[in-house]
Amino acid sequence: SPAGRAVGEGSPGGGGRRVFSPAGEFREFSRRQLRDMERLFRQYDAGKDGFIDLMELKLMMEKLGAPQTHLGLKNMIKEVDEDLDSKLSFREFLLIFRKAAAGELQEDSGLHALARLSEIDVSTEGVKGAKNFFEAKAQAINEASRFEEEIKAEQEEKKKQAEELKQRKAAFKELQSTFTQ
Repeated sequence: SPAGRAVGEGSPGGGGRRVFSPAGEFREFSRRQLRDMERLFRQYDAGKDGFIDLMELKLMMEKLGAPQTHLGLKNMIKEVDEDLDSKLSFREFLLIFRKAAAGELQEDSGLHALARLSEIDVSTEGVKGAKNFFEAKAQAINEASRFEEEIKAEQEEKKKQAEELKQRKAAFKELQSTFTQ
């Protein structure tokens, strides 16, 4: 019955599942980062069923150069497996990178290794907690604007030097003309 379906859920017969919008829910990541994460997810979703199961995760970690024990793999899944189906949906896969960006993963955990080795830059290096993550972002923006200011200052200095040279040449010509008369 329609009363049994919550707002925003799928159409009748669709299993009542909400449509997942990565860009809407994971706003901390750029579209490019989300595409890279989706490409990585699809690459290891060997069964093409929209999930990374234990064996697919095992293969993924081996290919990334950080093989895990059976128990380690189970713990990796358990850490982000919100629906407790013992496999990773794309949304749960994105949670790994959210936790990595916020500094919420143990340094020695399999998920930390996955995020670090995946070559998807979510600015995890040296980030401890979401506060530091956003401070690092602000610092990067400040550094970029400082860099732009330095370039502008260099350009202004070059203009000033060129103008001074022009004035010296004009003064020299004027002086020269007084001697040639």
